[in-house]
Amino acid sequence: MKIILPLLATLTASPVLAQEVVINPAQSVSMDVGIGAEYRPTYPGSDDHEAAPWLIFRNLRLNGNSSDDRQGFSITPSFDYLGERDSDDDERLDGLDKIDRAYELGLQATYRNGPTRAYVSARKGFGGHKGVAGEFGAEYRIDASDRLTMWAGLEAGYGDDSYNETYFGVTEDEAGRTDYSVYTPGGGINSAAAKLEARYDLSPATALLGEVKYSRIIGDAADSPIVLDESQPSVRLGIVRTLNFGF
Repeated sequence: MKIILPLLATLTASPVLAQEVVINPAQSVSMDVGIGAEYRPTYPGSDDHEAAPWLIFRNLRLNGNSSDDRQGFSITPSFDYLGERDSDDDERLDGLDKIDRAYELGLQATYRNGPTRAYVSARKGFGGHKGVAGEFGAEYRIDASDRLTMWAGLEAGYGDDSYNETYFGVTEDEAGRTDYSVYTPGGGINSAAAKLEARYDLSPATALLGEVKYSRIIGDAADSPIVLDESQPSVRLGIVRTLNFGF
């Protein structure tokens, strides 16, 4: 103890070691978390629309850097949330099995060159579906002002056999309870979309988000008997707060 106390006093008083503490700061993780509302089809393939909550989790940053800050290639986590589907959403779902809420976890690979970026993501489903889903696309970033940033892009969504069968298939049991025919779609691209996103910074840690998206169901999914309208427009508006975690 007699040796340790003088040593600690010496280390604390040393200006060189004080600089080393600054050079090696603690690691940090931050992300945008928020809530909003969206106006969307009542279920994938519906010709009716409804207002629903929008849970927002995006822009994961490591030490203050996100994929939007880095040029070239990067890999980041990807996750999504899909609400449940049952006959309360639409009477035309009567007789079809209820689909519980689904949570998707995976990765996204991004390549950015200037204001343009291309990306592809893949996520494993838990809960409502057990398949693999994701999207790939490209977008162009427009810095309209110090506070307003917009992204215009094209995107395609895909799902494996399990995912497409869950949301667009009709089993023999379901066909026996409804007027729908048995249908088993294969995996592959199930949607194509054009979208415009915007972010307006209210403060360094708070921002408004908006999105207008026109999506169209394609491939085997479009041939499903429960798809009543292949056009699937949607609008979103929400607010996010940047949360920071250090370790």
